[in-house]
Parts: sequence; C-alpha cells; structure tokens
Amino acid sequence: MSIELKRVKKLPKNFVWGGATAAFQVEGATKVDGKGKTMWDDYLKAQGRFAPDPASDFYHLYPEDIRLSKKYGLNAIRVSISWTRIFPDGYGKPVQAGIDYYHRLFKECLDNGIEPYVSLHHFDSPKTLFDDGDWLNRKNIDYFVDYAKFCFDEFKEVKHWFTINELISLAYSQYIQGNFPPNHKFDVTSAIQAEHNELLAHAKVVNLFKDGGYDGKIGLIHVLQPVYPYPDTAENQHAADLSDAFMNAFLLDGTFKGEYTDKTMKLINEILKANDAHLDIEPGDMDILKKASTRNDYFGLNYYQPSFFAAYNGESTNHFNGTGTKGTSSFKFKGVGQAVKNPDIPTTDWDWNIYPDGLYDILKRVSSEYPNSKEIFITENGLGLKEELPENATQDTIINDDKRIDFVDQHLEAILKARNEGVNVNGYFIWSLQDQFSWANGYNKRYGLFFIDFATQKRYIKKSALWYKALADTMK
Repeated sequence: MSIELKRVKKLPKNFVWGGATAAFQVEGATKVDGKGKTMWDDYLKAQGRFAPDPASDFYHLYPEDIRLSKKYGLNAIRVSISWTRIFPDGYGKPVQAGIDYYHRLFKECLDNGIEPYVSLHHFDSPKTLFDDGDWLNRKNIDYFVDYAKFCFDEFKEVKHWFTINELISLAYSQYIQGNFPPNHKFDVTSAIQAEHNELLAHAKVVNLFKDGGYDGKIGLIHVLQPVYPYPDTAENQHAADLSDAFMNAFLLDGTFKGEYTDKTMKLINEILKANDAHLDIEPGDMDILKKASTRNDYFGLNYYQPSFFAAYNGESTNHFNGTGTKGTSSFKFKGVGQAVKNPDIPTTDWDWNIYPDGLYDILKRVSSEYPNSKEIFITENGLGLKEELPENATQDTIINDDKRIDFVDQHLEAILKARNEGVNVNGYFIWSLQDQFSWANGYNKRYGLFFIDFATQKRYIKKSALWYKALADTMK
C-alpha cells in the first residue's frame, strides 16, 4: 500500500517519534505473579460492564509489540510501571516477579532501539492506598516517594522518567465528573485538594531525583485543554477563565512557578466560594513546590481537544458519554460555566472537539508563560474510533484508518508550526501504540496504530502504522 504524505512531509532530525501505553490498559494479567489490586479491579468487577483482562496482554506479548514498534519506525515508547506489581499494597516488601518483568520489558525496548519513557503513576493507585484516601491522604504521598526511590535505584537502565500522568484527569474524573472511582460528583474540595497533593507528590519525587544525583531526566505529564468562550462575550470569557484556572493554570503554576499566582488564585477562590469548598495548604508545601519548579528536565503535554465555555448560573450537572453515542455529553459546573458546542468545530463520536489550532495555542502559551517547562514532548494525542476487523481478514489485512492519519497529520502540523516559531517541542507519542482497554469505555474505543482482536490477541496493522513509518523514514 502506497502512503502519501500530505500536510507534514518531513520530521525534524532526532525527533522523538513514539507510541504511548499505560500498564493497566495494556498489560492484562491482573492476577498473576503476586500483583496487588488497584483502585480499578473490584470497581470494574462490581460495575460488570467490562474487565481489564486480557486488555492487550502486553504482559506476555510485549516482545511482539516492541518488534512492531521497531518495524514501523518508532524510536520511543511510553510505558508505565504498575505500582502494585512491585508493591501489592503500595508499600512493604517488593515482589521479585514484578521487578523482573519490568527489567525484561526495558531490555526488550533498548535491544530494539526503542527508548522507554516511564511513568510511575498512570491512574492506578494501589487499592490499599485508595481505600485509605488515595491522594487526599498525605501519608500516601510518602508511600509514593518511597516507591519512586525504589524504582530509581532498581531500574537504572531507564533514563527518562515521568512522575504522574494527567493530574487533573484523576482529580476531575474522581471528584467532579464522577466516572472514576470513588465516583464523587462536583466534590470541589476533594478535587482541588487532590490537585495540590499530586503536585506535592510530584515535587517531592523530583527533588529526591535531583538531590540523589540519579542519571537521567525527569518531568511530569499534564493534559491541557485550552478553554475558549463561545460565543465570545465578556461573560463567557470569564467562565472560560474560571474553567482554565481549575483545569490548567493551577497545575501549571504549581509545577513550573512553584506558586499559585494571584490571578489564578482569585479565580480558584471564586470557584471554591461558589461551591462551599476549601483548599488546605500546609506549612512548607509551597517551599517544596518552589524548589522543584526549576528542576523538571522536560514537560509531557497530552492534548486531545479544547473546550468551549459559556456562562452558567445554575446547579452542577453532567452526563459523560462513555459509549460513543454522539451528542449525549453535557457539563454544567456551578460557579464556573457550561461546556457548549461550537458548530464550526467537528466532533468525534464521544463528543470530543477536533481542533488542532488548540494544540498550537497551548504550546505557545506554555512556552511563553512557563519557561521552566524547558523541553516539551507531546506525550499523548490521537483519535478514538469504532473499528472492526473485516470479514475473512488474514494476517496481511491492513485496517484502513484514514481519519486517524488525517487527525494526527493536522496536529503534527500544528506542533511543527509552533516549533518553527521557537517552541522547544521535540517529540510526539501517539495515543496509542496498540488498541487498549479504556477506563471508561472498555474495548469499543480504539486508538492504536496496531489493531488487536481482543478475542485472539492477534495484531493487525493499520494504515496509520504505515504512515507513521513513512514519516519516520524522513528523519534518515
């Protein structure tokens, strides 16, 4: 099959060109080799909609996926360590089988010229710690620091670390939207406290890494969602500013400034007051954030979509579109605003806006307002589709996903435009490497370069993988 390069014709030399995964979404094997339960295991079983086994069976089939990565031009992969494979309760005596698995995985990557970029936490807190308050319990921050130190000491072959993936997604999904356990809705006190405590955990780990003189680089990953007023009125702009403070600025300030600016806190305090909520910052917290704020080596930026916001004065309510029934999502946040549809912007089946200009805008903003972000990698970006294996498919069947190619091509064009204007963005990881289990959507939302028949675990190539390889070849 011939591949035509349309918008982006060439990648920069030495560009990091990767695929992204997350342990709980790909590994399967949730009950083997002494693995402990995460916050998800009992919750998903009780929910009864779908199970994280077998996922992509990456626990057993990672050599195949790494070989495919090499064959189709990738030079990097994002993986996460499952905390409970090493410490089933989040602390205590480590499990050797889990340690050995990750050593084998990292060796397979490196032997194939694939650089591993490793996250310590990707939405999968140990159930023991989750039951004890998760990130709302400051004692669990110390357990996370201990776990991080163990990983730094043990996995010396890893040179690229991320502490926590998408701090806001965890806080927002657990305590605002209510589609992650413990399923609280609009618990604003817990959400803002979780954001702060996650930032504190990240900062403590960065300071440990730097003070310990470990060989390698470290950062964290935020998903950023630029917020635009629609229609563009002063009232709607204020709603957009409030949403931006909660979703973006609070976390960016804490990470790269080591303080919450007056502008940000004025907006945050307005939200807290409207929701009878509060934030507790203990003595010494901000000193820790300030110390870490200049020590991140790079910044992982996940981008999928922007939001369009309008003023709203009623009570909070939302509906999460987890099944791909287009047009069913809604979100109204008391004291903030409501998400609205901009009719000029196309959307996915899951009501996600498709807007590459938003990625350009947020890259320019981060580069300008947060110079301590230093080097930037797009650590997730991609398009979820409903895809099926054709009848009578053979191992040579190639799944046509032109929509995904077009989506990534547009976003890559926006990235390279920002890069050409001086933004230090040096890599792109597609979400996702292979089709995976989704926390809130199960198996019907596919993102991968490689199609997985979950019943047989056979891998099939998508056209996007061929396109990925064609672009990789432009770096040679």
